[in-house]
Amino acid sequence: MKPDDARIRWIEEPKLGATGKMYLPLFFQGIVTTIRHLLGPKLTVYSPEQRHEIPDPLIYRGVHRLNRDEQGRVKCVACFLCATACPAHCIDIIGAESPWPDREKYPESFTIDELRCIFCGMCEEACPVNAIELTSLYDLSGKSREEMVFDKEKLLSVYDRTKDAEPMAKAAAPLPPQSGETP
Repeated sequence: MKPDDARIRWIEEPKLGATGKMYLPLFFQGIVTTIRHLLGPKLTVYSPEQRHEIPDPLIYRGVHRLNRDEQGRVKCVACFLCATACPAHCIDIIGAESPWPDREKYPESFTIDELRCIFCGMCEEACPVNAIELTSLYDLSGKSREEMVFDKEKLLSVYDRTKDAEPMAKAAAPLPPQSGETP
């Protein structure tokens, strides 16, 4: 396209007035915001003695957990969708033939490097059986890099620790009716 083409619509830059050219209105807006924060209520949480309350734990993205099914087995079917969807490539799964008749595979090894993870929730969204979830546990610390690599047993222990406080997010929300079904 040429610059003199009739289909091009040129937009004129808006003219600034005297207050638009000055920095003083913006400066005073910043001062007002600062004073509002100084005089407003103080929100101090004395951590670790006092825990920060998370308003909606179902949408918070904290430490991962592997969910269990009704028989207490790991819910994962080793489909590798979570590892494929992970942009940080922090999930490693080794699948094996399942000893149970209701599925073909299960994870013989399932590890997540929590230091590499960006807590985006893509693994949770990609899982077709809701086996992996992000909990509202935020106090994640370790003394070495090896402590921050969560294996299958550690991920299942997070489930055991949080299953009563945080039910599975997908199970808590009812599915919308499909077309042709009555609610």
